[in-house]
Amino acid sequence: MTDELITELSRIHSLKVISHTSVTEYKGTRKHLPQIARELGVDAILEGSVIRENDEVRVTVQLLDGPNDRHIWSESYERPLHGVLNLQREVAEAVTRQIRITLTPEQEARLNAPRTVDPEAYEAYLRGRYYLSTQFTMEQPLLQAKSYFERSILNDPGFAPAYSGLADVYFYLTISHHVPEETGLQSALEALHKALQLDDSIGEAHDTLGLINWRHNWNLEAAERELDRAIALAPSYPCAHEDRAEFLAFLGRRAEALAEMTRINQIDIGPSAAMTEAGVYFQLRDYQHLLEASRKGVASNPNEWLEHYNLGIGFEGTGKLPDAISEYQKAVALSNGDQDAQGSLAHAFAATGNRADAEKILRDLKHRSMNSYVSPYILATIYASLGEKDKAFHYLEEAYDERSLDISWHLKADLRIDNLRSDPRFQDLARRVQLSQ
Repeated sequence: MTDELITELSRIHSLKVISHTSVTEYKGTRKHLPQIARELGVDAILEGSVIRENDEVRVTVQLLDGPNDRHIWSESYERPLHGVLNLQREVAEAVTRQIRITLTPEQEARLNAPRTVDPEAYEAYLRGRYYLSTQFTMEQPLLQAKSYFERSILNDPGFAPAYSGLADVYFYLTISHHVPEETGLQSALEALHKALQLDDSIGEAHDTLGLINWRHNWNLEAAERELDRAIALAPSYPCAHEDRAEFLAFLGRRAEALAEMTRINQIDIGPSAAMTEAGVYFQLRDYQHLLEASRKGVASNPNEWLEHYNLGIGFEGTGKLPDAISEYQKAVALSNGDQDAQGSLAHAFAATGNRADAEKILRDLKHRSMNSYVSPYILATIYASLGEKDKAFHYLEEAYDERSLDISWHLKADLRIDNLRSDPRFQDLARRVQLSQ
């Protein structure tokens, strides 16, 4: 209920709605309401309870003036479970009336549109979203999310958000190298097209489509159009702002990227915002600010391997190779051997003259490739680190042929391949990928 009310309210442009990750930490808190409102930077807080009994659901909600700790409005609703989507929209519309928000005709029509969903499909969908949000780079949570979204679709083939969630799973399985890119992205696109066919107003689906247009299709105009559409449909959906911030940084539009980061910090104070800030500074090759952002990320989320990986890049980019090696090793351990983390560790080993350990990582990855997918781009970075440029370009061409997601993210900013940039073969590759736009 919390997730979906946030989603519904975030579609209203004149409202700033705080993300779920930011409000979760206040569940069961003893902090006073004015303190919570001050920490979140909000004027009003919506709180409530949900009781489910068989196929009925009873929801009690109240709207509170946060800074003044004053009751504004409360209401109780009892509805059949299959009408829970309508209930969420009914609550969202009631909230807008209480805070005197004027809805556009499009927003009014969406809130009033009748919607039903199979209760089992809806519960499976929510469980899928939960697993997707816990660890979006680890294989087992992603596969768990996948099974729930598939169960949701099986129970209600017309429920568009389940297809959007399934598309996200396939995209993250692909980007984390758990499945081959061709099969993973094909499955993601099939699920996305089905979601948008059923409901073109799902901002989350447009966000994922924007990522695929950027990272796989290398169509920067289409990517920006879809990311903008995602934000227009769901202005307080943090992932869309995070993806757009990194995309703008990739384009070199620093001021716009940092302005997007300001917006993110207004709606999301969770760990994903810190990772996005690191991603923005990575794309800008601003290693000092990357170092500062990643230190904050590790302090708040010490068991997330990506935080340590980004910190390693910050250390390496500022010339602190021993510290970089330490952080890369932590990232490899916490991620159970993520390929990107291993590639960076190999690069740092080679940069400190430890060729033997760099070569061992290369052998291990090539051995792994006999039984599971290994990104050719990562192999290219290790060969570049070892000074074997011909082999590096061989694997870069393999990555190009499969339209690797790694190329679009790394080719402009990756310090592991800096020794290739002056080579005419690299300049030709960048032209073909259209990264010079």
